[in-house]
Amino acid sequence: MLLLTASLALAADLTKDVAKDTLDIGVLKNSEVKVVQKMLYRKDGTLELGAMLAVMPFDGYTIAPQLALSGTKHFSDTVGVELQLAGGYGLENAVYTELAGPTYGVAVEAYRYLASAEVDVQYTLAYAKMNLGGKKVVHHDVYLLGGLGATLEQSLLPPGDVTVSPTLPVGIGTRLYLSKTSLLRLELRDSMMLEHRSQSDTWGFKQNVGIGLGLSLLSGGSK
Repeated sequence: MLLLTASLALAADLTKDVAKDTLDIGVLKNSEVKVVQKMLYRKDGTLELGAMLAVMPFDGYTIAPQLALSGTKHFSDTVGVELQLAGGYGLENAVYTELAGPTYGVAVEAYRYLASAEVDVQYTLAYAKMNLGGKKVVHHDVYLLGGLGATLEQSLLPPGDVTVSPTLPVGIGTRLYLSKTSLLRLELRDSMMLEHRSQSDTWGFKQNVGIGLGLSLLSGGSK
């Protein structure tokens, strides 16, 4: 009984000592939360200039390499507006070659990608960190995009008529920060079009889905 009483008294003294050493920090502000999360790379107020190589591999009759140049104004760490100008060339794939060949001889009314101009709003869903093999921490964010634009395409059939289609781009991407002023971007973009087809004088729905990898530089903003 004596031993139990002594133990309880010792525990009470230790609790008092811990209470004296405890620091009450109160309620954290939003700015303080960012410090705790170690958000090292900020986009607020920055201008992002980038170049991206992409490929559109999912069209039924063509495959198109693409080069895109972009400028993005980030109004905060979560919201930005981007202008993207891109060009490429849709190459006939194996399906189109087979259908148009001597075996089938089918004249497919298909169009190849040539160029596009798109303006989109980007919303950052999350800012996070990855631990690579316990040696390096990579900071990255994930964003969604949606906007408006126009796409220039050319018919694969003679005389190669061109058409300009209103376009609705949507997509998802991620930024991997190399430093406070440079980053890698990986993006999946679906450019949905309402396309006029001159040979049949009809309108049709088409999607140009591209997968791209690029390098961007950030300037301005708070350091």
